[in-house]
Amino acid sequence: MAAITDRSTKKPLLQLGILSHGTLHCLDVVKTRRFYEEVLGLEVIQTSPLSLLVRKGTNHTYAVVEQPAGSHPPMDFFNHNGFEVRTREEVEHARTMIVQIKDEWGLKKVLPVTHMHGDSSFYFMDFDGNWWEIHQTREGGYAIDFDEKDSWDLTGRHDAQDWVELYTKEKKVMHLHDPRARELLAKRR
Repeated sequence: MAAITDRSTKKPLLQLGILSHGTLHCLDVVKTRRFYEEVLGLEVIQTSPLSLLVRKGTNHTYAVVEQPAGSHPPMDFFNHNGFEVRTREEVEHARTMIVQIKDEWGLKKVLPVTHMHGDSSFYFMDFDGNWWEIHQTREGGYAIDFDEKDSWDLTGRHDAQDWVELYTKEKKVMHLHDPRARELLAKRR
């Protein structure tokens, strides 16, 4: 439903780091705005009766556009949106808070905390069908991988082809952000 929205005056439920990645759609611009402000603590402006512009922690922004129900399938899990926090305890606390408001906000799924790629995280699907990840990662987050690209960027690394084939065959969800993956690749040099 198209509408003019109001800014929330409530303190955000979660204290999150930067909004690090994602694309977004919504089913109800009013409800979505409230969720983004009151739960996720995003900075929101309304750019049309059907759209918002959001950001968190950086000048990187996301356009959020209302679409009719049934016109857009739920977001695929791998196309999630990620927030960084500093510690595993913050990840666990955020999950506890999300579980407490799951029914109130109509959240569709809340997954357990896991340890993958060298990070601790959990995922949840909101009422619009968008997946969110709250993750603790080493200092510098995923962006630090760009600073270390001379050592760990696979671009042009044909000498690593057998490592790539091994993980393709074993269907491991592992990439070189993960220190364990870096150790395995270093052993193959």
